[in-house]
Amino acid sequence: MRAAIYSSYGPPEVLEIRDVEQPFIKDDDRVLIRVHNASVNAFDFLFRKGYLPTRLENGLTKPKNHILGIDVAGTIEAVGKNVHRFKVGDHVFGSCFGSHAEYVTPSENTLSHMPKNVTFEEAAAIPCAAQTALQALRDVARIKQGQRVLIYGASGGVGHFAVQLARYFEAEVTAVCSTSNIQWVKALGAHYVIDYTKENFADNGKKYDVILDAVGKRTFFSCLRSLTETGVYITEHAIYPKYHPFQLIVSPLLGSKKAKIHLAKPNDVDLNFLRCLVEEEKVRPVIEKCFPFDQIVEAHRHVESGHTKGKVVLEIKQGNSTSNLEL
Repeated sequence: MRAAIYSSYGPPEVLEIRDVEQPFIKDDDRVLIRVHNASVNAFDFLFRKGYLPTRLENGLTKPKNHILGIDVAGTIEAVGKNVHRFKVGDHVFGSCFGSHAEYVTPSENTLSHMPKNVTFEEAAAIPCAAQTALQALRDVARIKQGQRVLIYGASGGVGHFAVQLARYFEAEVTAVCSTSNIQWVKALGAHYVIDYTKENFADNGKKYDVILDAVGKRTFFSCLRSLTETGVYITEHAIYPKYHPFQLIVSPLLGSKKAKIHLAKPNDVDLNFLRCLVEEEKVRPVIEKCFPFDQIVEAHRHVESGHTKGKVVLEIKQGNSTSNLEL
């Protein structure tokens, strides 16, 4: 099969498409998926660049795992004998390490059937980003109806799902993004939108029950004045160097305001919940661009720029239908 391989840490150019051995089902709870589409996430370029926290897991001098990718949408071609929820031919989406390849063998408990009203391309945009936003708001922030929620980086992969989910949970949603993204972020459901190129939300005197930093570019300390007395600040990028664990240690000493760190925990329950929301048209993935698999270097470069609108997706299997969503 073809896969995007990186044998050393570095810029996007370390990636190359190679022929490698196709995986096979080793465990009875796994399935073999022919990958149609996979998205590119911050996870991928952070591991590829070899940021120190990732090297502790993936090898100090060179990567142990040579194939990136954590989101997948495709067709099941084989199932283990203990798999009961899926059969050959099912269209599925979910979380799987090494999805920048033509075949993967994930566990069934990280997958769900694809929403009936999306393409493979759109389904591949959902798992990591949407589960991250959902778990941050529902489980970490314990979001409640009527709370004031601010989403920083509202036009990005995690951010655009967070806006929609906060609105679903009936919170008052303030989105922070750049000028060019204001209108489509409003269309996602934000009650208020702040243009960060013209205004620092921390200076406007307003208070929020939840501040979700979906791009890891703020700090707890810079948001203190904007939190209510029991407010919580959540950062989504624990492995970004700009986030300091010091904030977690210090925040309890500063009163009842809290700093939280969150990494998504893939699971089929949340994927099924998100599938229902997508089918009910209460949440939708927005895709800025779908790159052919052979252009994975360009896809990494684009995501690493930090200005992605919604999600960037790879077309692994040619001939899939494409998204018609407008930004």
